[in-house]
Amino acid sequence: MLHGMTIEPERQNGVGTHDGFQRLWTPHRMAYIQGENKPTGPEAGDGCPFCGIPEMSDQDGLVVARGKHVYAVLNLYPYNGGHLMVVPYRHVADYTELDGPETAELADLTKRAMVALRKASGAHGFNIGMNQGTAAGAGIAAHLHQHIVPRWGGDTNFMPIVGHTRVLPQLLADTRQMLADAWPND
Repeated sequence: MLHGMTIEPERQNGVGTHDGFQRLWTPHRMAYIQGENKPTGPEAGDGCPFCGIPEMSDQDGLVVARGKHVYAVLNLYPYNGGHLMVVPYRHVADYTELDGPETAELADLTKRAMVALRKASGAHGFNIGMNQGTAAGAGIAAHLHQHIVPRWGGDTNFMPIVGHTRVLPQLLADTRQMLADAWPND
């Protein structure tokens, strides 16, 4: 029931045998499945989205914070609400290619991301890491990026396990603003 009204599932003719399941449509995921915004090659000029994001406004690029060497941006295809990535401005593929200042700032923005996520959303824990190379699961292997995925006790329910679907309760623009407001300055 929603506001005292019973909601009946929409029935559609011609879609096969009724199976008793309701459908959660996520058409925005089709862009990811079809490889939209994927680079055409390994070089910075090959359409790398991580090279293009810094040229956008924070709102358009979903940038939460900018440093001198790296920036924090929301993931367009998040595992959980608030899923951030810390990305060097310089187009490098491997963690070992970062110089000292880039490495230090990547670590610092990761810590700040954790503080902001705890403050803004009460995250209980985090999955933090990098997928180095296509074989390791990197969606964009040519440009290093570190994931910061907030987690909450009990956040893994039947949807991702049985339904292979993630339910995100907030629009990315709203999440970006919430985290930018909670971002620590020091």
